[in-house]
Amino acid sequence: MSKELSPAQRWLSLAELVVGSAIVIGHNVYHAIPNEVPILFVLGLISVRLRDGSWIAMGLRWPVSWRRTVLFALGTAALRILLGALVVDPITARFWPPAIAPSGSNEITGHVMVALQWLGIIWTFAAFGEEIGYRGYLLNRAADVGGRSKAAYWAGVLVVGVLFGYGHYYKGPSGIVDSGMAGLLLGAAYVLAGRNLWVCILAHGFIDTFGVTAAFFGFDT
Repeated sequence: MSKELSPAQRWLSLAELVVGSAIVIGHNVYHAIPNEVPILFVLGLISVRLRDGSWIAMGLRWPVSWRRTVLFALGTAALRILLGALVVDPITARFWPPAIAPSGSNEITGHVMVALQWLGIIWTFAAFGEEIGYRGYLLNRAADVGGRSKAAYWAGVLVVGVLFGYGHYYKGPSGIVDSGMAGLLLGAAYVLAGRNLWVCILAHGFIDTFGVTAAFFGFDT
């Protein structure tokens, strides 16, 4: 059971959430600060270590079952891919142009070394870095504000899902909605898996690996 937070601790968590949100918006929307991922990664690791005593508090603990963790992650990834293709893309296509692909992704098709480089970035910067920054850090600080109740965690899923969408602002409106949906699913998986961050890290990696694989073979994703 989590210990009860004092009002001062909850206010501090709110301040961290506000600062983290400003970092996300400041980089992605206004381009006023460097990339938010390494900043949130470092801030999150320091904050959780100092305030919670261990990175286990954000979900970086050895899972009871790696098999269950991997299966949960695969299910989350499959659901995200299907919802994107069958629900989000058709709806956003009615209002906006397709999402803008990441810069340089058009070079993946048929090029093994380029694809491998992208996979390296995906499993470090995206899967590990973004999940620690967004789910491991910001979602937990959002939940702190509400006293770490079940409702507070689900509110955190919503808040951080929206932030994650704006963290992909360069993709345009369709991409923001699509990434926001992905953020909501990853956050929901985090809560439903008992705040096992490995589920999110693996699911994020699987999702993006599917995208790189599809791009390599020239499939329309």
